[in-house]
Amino acid sequence: MRQNLISPGATELQYEIREIVKKAEKLEKLGMKIFQENIGDPIAKNHKMPQWIKDILKGLMDQDETYGYCHSKGVLETREYLASKTNARKGAQITAEDIIFFNGLGDAISKVYQFLLPTSRVIGPSPAYSTHSSAEAAHANHQPVTYFLDPDNGWLPDLEDLYLKVKYNPNIVGILIINPDNPTGMVYPEDILERMIGIAREFDLFILADEIYLNILYNGAETKSIAELIGDVPAISMKGISKEIPWPGSRCGWTEFYNRDKDPAFSRLCKALEDAKMIEVCSTKLPQMAIPMIMEHPNYKAYRKDVNQRIGERSKIISGLLSNIDGIRFNPTFGAFYNTIIFEDNVLNRNQKMKIKDEKVQSLLDSWIDESMSLDKRFVYYLLAAKGICVVPVSSFCSELLGFRVTLLEENEETLRYIFKEIKEGIEEYLNS
Repeated sequence: MRQNLISPGATELQYEIREIVKKAEKLEKLGMKIFQENIGDPIAKNHKMPQWIKDILKGLMDQDETYGYCHSKGVLETREYLASKTNARKGAQITAEDIIFFNGLGDAISKVYQFLLPTSRVIGPSPAYSTHSSAEAAHANHQPVTYFLDPDNGWLPDLEDLYLKVKYNPNIVGILIINPDNPTGMVYPEDILERMIGIAREFDLFILADEIYLNILYNGAETKSIAELIGDVPAISMKGISKEIPWPGSRCGWTEFYNRDKDPAFSRLCKALEDAKMIEVCSTKLPQMAIPMIMEHPNYKAYRKDVNQRIGERSKIISGLLSNIDGIRFNPTFGAFYNTIIFEDNVLNRNQKMKIKDEKVQSLLDSWIDESMSLDKRFVYYLLAAKGICVVPVSSFCSELLGFRVTLLEENEETLRYIFKEIKEGIEEYLNS
């Protein structure tokens, strides 16, 4: 072509969570059974939507109104409902005008970073959730800027690392907080959130809070929403129903603006997001209409409590199988539905293997492995080829740590125990080979 067609930042748009699926599909064609532990889709892992939720959706399908456009920012009645839910927390106070619906949080994430200046950076956690880190890096045409989550301190953020990076990088305009965290399953204590908000206040930054897992807490964990603690600091909270109801196929997420009137530059960002949404007409209407009806249903709180309890029980089963393996660092999880397992320093090398019986599978694996590959990605490919278990390497989460992320979603306990017993045996075989 007469000119380059893509920006340098396009090279940052990589999503190993789904890239590894392409490898798994090739193994499936050879007849191998694959266990997908790479993506947070509860429905794919045997979660059954309650009949009362299905009945709500069936009722909405009988209404002619369901099939038309809604307001560009989203269904007004639902935005008013969500604003009242936030205001009931007695923190930041908002109206329906501070809420915009998007086609999933991925859509919202890309929009937020898209309208920042390329030189304006949002510092996020590492290990990082790929959708955030890739979108932020792509907008800036540069690698992500991150603060360290410490596996030796329960995955809590290294606040000194965050403070110094903010202090000495004047291009940082915002701090990303994912609470509960993906990929680690860590839940932010209130005092840590307050200190991070304090850093934002000191350096005149905004907070970007991804809170899609906020109501997925278990094993005694507690936290607070950013709205409850934000004070007068500008912030955007990102929420959705794909994980909580859970309804990932709804593609229904929204942003809430806090303190948009406190800073002119932040107010202009909020206005840009509103204007961009006006051009698109509206996001999918049916799930928006369903939100108040589902969340106010008399069964909802008990349903959510039961689902959280079962995730917590699965977390304990996984901990019992993996926590005492030599060569790894294991932290129990308390929120969301992931666990990130780290290999100890210097335990991985390029000579390690797992036994693979099928020559065709071995041939495929050999074609995937190369000398430039990160050592944890090499392990992940061996685990896939030898055990049929699809996980994600930690190095793909914008991290220098080596390890892998699993989900806590498998609802069939026999299958769950089988998967993690196989992972345990795979780790031990690989490290001892």
